[in-house]
Amino acid sequence: MTDRILVARIGAPHGVRGEVRIFPFTQDPMAVLDYQPLTDKEGRRAVRILSLRPGKDHFVARLEGIDDRTKAEALTQMELYAPRDRLPPEEDEDTFYHADLMGLAVEAEDGTRIGTVSALHDFGAGDILEYAPATGGKSRMVPFTKAAIPVVDVKGGRVVISADFIEPEREEKAPPEAEG
Repeated sequence: MTDRILVARIGAPHGVRGEVRIFPFTQDPMAVLDYQPLTDKEGRRAVRILSLRPGKDHFVARLEGIDDRTKAEALTQMELYAPRDRLPPEEDEDTFYHADLMGLAVEAEDGTRIGTVSALHDFGAGDILEYAPATGGKSRMVPFTKAAIPVVDVKGGRVVISADFIEPEREEKAPPEAEG
């Protein structure tokens, strides 16, 4: 388990007075205010949110020390992390932080290991779990839904993918030789 959890990402500037768009990843978007100060991925740069309000499809934040558009632009795409001990504890075994999935074994329903969780993405239409196949090759992606992934066992160190969502192994075929 990681000791720091990704809780938000800073987007583009909002206006000319230093405000930024912010995309919270917490269940309650306003809760990011409770976990401050937040830091960058390396934990070197602290960020304090002075105010937060809903925008159209994002939130708008005023950050301490950021008072013009140029300073705000420098923060675009910065991920904001909070120490795990400042976040609420998981409520039950079906509740977990996305960071806890990284590195878990990926198994078929029969228990066969088929890979390792490498990322969790949100491209706008729901979460997608990415895993590195145990046999090597290109990573695979599966919708992060109960139908596709019926079991998430963080304590047991595994996720199970439904047979309907496992891609069959493809043999790499050499290109046909040119006939001369």
